[in-house]
Amino acid sequence: MQKQRDSFSSKFGIIAAAAGSAIGLGNIWKFPYIAGENGGSAFIIIYLIFIVLIGVPVMMSEFIIGRKAKQNVFGAFRQLTSHGFWKIIGIMGVLAAFLILSFYGTVASWTIEYLVLAFKDGFSGKSSDELTFMFESFSQSTFKPIVWQVLFMALTAYIVIGGIKKGIEKYTKILMPLLVVIIIYLDITAITLKGGMGGIRFLFYPDFSVLTHQSIIDALGHAFFTLSLGMGVLITYGSYFKKDTNITSTSISVAGADTIIALLAGLAIFPVVFAFGAEPGKGAGLVFMTLPKIFELIPGGYIFSILFFLLLSVAALTSSISILEVIVAYISEEKNISRKKATIITAILITLTGIVCTLSFGPLNHIQLRGFTIFDIFDKLASNILLPLGGMFISIFIGWKLKKQIITDELGNYGTLRFKFLKVFMFLVRYLAPIAILIVLVQGIWQIIMEMIIAG
Repeated sequence: MQKQRDSFSSKFGIIAAAAGSAIGLGNIWKFPYIAGENGGSAFIIIYLIFIVLIGVPVMMSEFIIGRKAKQNVFGAFRQLTSHGFWKIIGIMGVLAAFLILSFYGTVASWTIEYLVLAFKDGFSGKSSDELTFMFESFSQSTFKPIVWQVLFMALTAYIVIGGIKKGIEKYTKILMPLLVVIIIYLDITAITLKGGMGGIRFLFYPDFSVLTHQSIIDALGHAFFTLSLGMGVLITYGSYFKKDTNITSTSISVAGADTIIALLAGLAIFPVVFAFGAEPGKGAGLVFMTLPKIFELIPGGYIFSILFFLLLSVAALTSSISILEVIVAYISEEKNISRKKATIITAILITLTGIVCTLSFGPLNHIQLRGFTIFDIFDKLASNILLPLGGMFISIFIGWKLKKQIITDELGNYGTLRFKFLKVFMFLVRYLAPIAILIVLVQGIWQIIMEMIIAG
C-alpha cells in the first residue's frame, strides 16, 4: 500500500520552492559573467527567447509527469509507461542530481568562507594579487573547505528531513523573500555609484554586432540549465502538486522569477564592475577575486560584501535542497524507508563524494583524466551529458509517448481550466525543444572532446 505523500500547501510555497531550485549560483555567479563574455544585453534578449520557447515548455512537461504519476522521478516513468527504457531516464536524473550536489557543495563552501570573511572584514587592505592568492590558498587547502561543505550539507539535510510542508516549503518561503530583499538593496546601492551607468547600458542596450554563433549556443545552454531541467527536480516537485495547481501559470511564474533574479544579479554586479573599470567577463574570478577588492572602495562596501555573499549562500541552499529531494524521494519510495533515514544516508554519501571533489583542487589535483580533475569529471558528465539527455528525452516522452488526453487533462486541471495553446505546446515539445537540447548536448560533448585534445 502506497504511503500518503506530502504536498505543497500554497501557490506561493510552490513558486518559492521551484524558483528556489532554479535560482542558484548559476543566476548570480555564472549568468553575469556569461553575459559579460557575450556582450551583455544582446545576449540577454536571445536568452529570454530561449527561456520562452524551450525552458517553459520543458518545465511544464516535467510538472505534468510528476503530478500525473505522484512518484519520484524513477517511479514516475515506471508508472506512466511499461517500457523499461524510460525508467533509465529516471535513473539518469537521480544520478545527475547526485553528481551535481557532490560538486555543488564544493562551490557552496567557497560562498560560506567568503561570507565569514566579509563579516570579519577580511578583504580590507588586500591587493588584487593578495585576493587571488587568498582564494587559491583556500580552495586548494584540505581542512576548511571540507568543514564548510559538511556544514552546508548538514543544513540542506535538516531542511529536507522536515518534508515538503514543514521542511522545503517552510524554509524556501523564508529564504526566497530574503534573497529578493538582499538583491534589491544591492541593486539600489550599485546603480547609484558614479560611473555605474556603463553597467546599466551594458545590460539593457543591445548591440547585436557582438553576438556570435557561440553566444547563441551559450544562451540556449544557459536557458536550459538555469531552470533545473533534466535532472528530475521539477518532476519530483510536480509530484507534490495538488490537483488544482495551474501548471502553466506556475511554470511561467518560476521562469519569470528565475529570469528577474538573474537580471537583478547583473544589475547588482555590472554597475559596480563598470564604475571601477573591472573586466565584466572574468569568470569565477569576478566573484571571488575581483569584487571583494571593489567592495572595499564603494560607500557601505562592508555591508554590501556581507549581503552579496549571503545572497550567494542562500541561492546555493535553495538549489541544494531541491537536488537532494530528488534522491531522497527516490530512495525513500523505492526502498520503502523513512524520509529521515533516506536523507541521512543520502547526505552522508553525497558529502563523502563531495569531499573528494573539493580535494581535487588541492591534495587530489594530481588525479586527472586527460586534464580533467574529479570535480571537472563530475561537472562535465552531469552538465554536458546527463542533463541535456534527460531534458531531451523528457520532451520526447511528452511529445510522442504520453497520451495526449493525459496532457490535456493535466494542463486543463481536468476541465476546470482552459488551455488555449495545446497545439503550440505540442509543437514545441515534439520538435523545437528536442532539437534545441540536442544542439546543447552535441556542443557539450564537443567541448569535452576539444578540452581533452588540448590537454593532450
